[in-house]
Amino acid sequence: MRVVVKKKEPQLREIPITTEFIRLEALLKLADAVPSGGMAKTLIQDGQVLVNGEVCTMRGKKLRPGDTASCMGAGFRVTSHEA
Repeated sequence: MRVVVKKKEPQLREIPITTEFIRLEALLKLADAVPSGGMAKTLIQDGQVLVNGEVCTMRGKKLRPGDTASCMGAGFRVTSHEA
């Protein structure tokens, strides 16, 4: 018997913003990916956060609609909030 295991692509949860950009640390808090800013800072500085598929160690990285971030197995896509 042969078993084929397919890796499931993580679903990206859309996070709407009403401004031109959001900083990475704020996005993680807004998305409830982390319980505090201190934890966001630690994860980012330890290289455990990806932005658009690449490791990002800048807490103040500006993310605009269309950008993605992932942390601890969860993925997020920044979208613009249509008023």
